[in-house]
Amino acid sequence: MTVMYKVLLVVAALAAGPASAQGNAASPAKACEPRALPFDKEARLWKHAPFSALKRDTVYTLLQEDGRTVLQGTAESAASLYTAMLAPPLASPAGLSWRWKTDALVPGADNRDKGREDAPLRILVGFDGDRKTLPPEEQKRFKRAERLSGKAPPYAVLMYIWSDHVPVGTIIPSAHTGRVKMLVVASGKDGLGQWQTMRRDLAADYRRAYGGEAGPLLGVAVMTDTDNTGTKAVGNYADIKLECAAN
Repeated sequence: MTVMYKVLLVVAALAAGPASAQGNAASPAKACEPRALPFDKEARLWKHAPFSALKRDTVYTLLQEDGRTVLQGTAESAASLYTAMLAPPLASPAGLSWRWKTDALVPGADNRDKGREDAPLRILVGFDGDRKTLPPEEQKRFKRAERLSGKAPPYAVLMYIWSDHVPVGTIIPSAHTGRVKMLVVASGKDGLGQWQTMRRDLAADYRRAYGGEAGPLLGVAVMTDTDNTGTKAVGNYADIKLECAAN
């Protein structure tokens, strides 16, 4: 499976819904409201999103730690997502917070190199928008992703990652589509083996990455992946929350 195919499936996994039901303009959105996205089975928010029968899946397991449900992703030459889709889409929240932990980085990974795009921890956020405004080449990629998944891809994706050595604050454009931007929010060995709390201003990050205002939020996903480097990584995720701007 090519890296390009993987990227298309990553985008498609955050799709808004069946392609036949999607228009080219932004979907109607519900007003923003603060919302926790717990991994508890009772909440039924999260689903495993495999890429293909040709690719080994990351194994996602629910664990109990200090009275909280934690999601653990274990990837051995594998990649797949765990997604929480919002229906209807949510008017773009002001902030996103979460906790994550990993004991080790991915040997040889570098998300600036399309052949080594792996990470122990990723948080992805999908946004809607008017796909008619995209360049022709991007529209072709969207149609290909629709054919692969049967769903209309999000207009844009922000992907927060823990990098091996790329400095915090770096924005890494995908080598395959202008609609995926990786933001390095943790880097290097500092903090390994300990829970780290992250808070991001989604509107500000979107403006910095895409130069415009974010559309409705379609969903959130996590991904621990090592399919390109053929190594192993374990990442833990907890307490993902959406926050709204104060009135």
